[in-house]
Amino acid sequence: MKVIIDDKSGFCAGVVRAISEAERALEQGGTVYCLGDIVHNRVEVQRLESLGLKTIAHSHLQSLNDCRVLIRAHGEPPSTYRLAAERGVEVIDATCPVVAALQQRVKRAYEKMQGCGGTVVILGKRGHAEVVGLTGQVDEDAVVVESKSDLEQIDFSRPIYFLSQTTQSVALFESLCAEMRERLADESMLTVDDTICRRVSSREEHLRLFARSHDVIIFVCGRKSSNGKVLFEICKEENIRSYNIEEASEIDSQWFDGAESVGVCGATSTPSWLMNNVAKEIEKL
Repeated sequence: MKVIIDDKSGFCAGVVRAISEAERALEQGGTVYCLGDIVHNRVEVQRLESLGLKTIAHSHLQSLNDCRVLIRAHGEPPSTYRLAAERGVEVIDATCPVVAALQQRVKRAYEKMQGCGGTVVILGKRGHAEVVGLTGQVDEDAVVVESKSDLEQIDFSRPIYFLSQTTQSVALFESLCAEMRERLADESMLTVDDTICRRVSSREEHLRLFARSHDVIIFVCGRKSSNGKVLFEICKEENIRSYNIEEASEIDSQWFDGAESVGVCGATSTPSWLMNNVAKEIEKL
């Protein structure tokens, strides 16, 4: 049985940058706090915490002072930076450049909609760190949609400026665009700004081919990974024998009955070393 690791899976550039920033800060000594999980992968978070990184909730920031706090790749709303400044907290800003640029685009979209009485609509997962950072740019005055049913929240008598969380599905974004055009009295009332990260979305088509090329697919990602949920569903669509695990201990030997080829892949929040560990465990079978 051959075990192949997908060479295009694993950390995206934004996550690599954030983890590198964390490791560099830890090497300097002293405590480094991180606002929320640095990446939506429990195993990688535990590795960094073993090196001294301390994960905290946003509520803890109010009681900190004279320390270092890392802002992860997902980004933060302006209120977080203001609070850190008030507390004398040194910010290590590891916001992904793509996300930082999107935050600015959301602000510009809001300014434009303010001028014509329109609405900023963002495709994204409610409560997701990146989305919280995006809506925070405009004091939460934006509508977040996750599916077609959420479009009922929108007033289609007013102009709409539509953007997306960077890791959302291109197909879903395009289908919602089409639905909005149908509901608006005039298509010109809709401004579409496709802000999905193509370094991430380009993996979708590749993953479809990868899933079809193997008898069994083992998709490795953290339970909290939004990107992981999207990519695993793509694997499942192409190969019914696709299984989602968080670490090697979850592997079930029965999954591989009669299989000649196994593909191991993961999300943008999945470290390469973890996929390697999973592959080695499968090879033992």
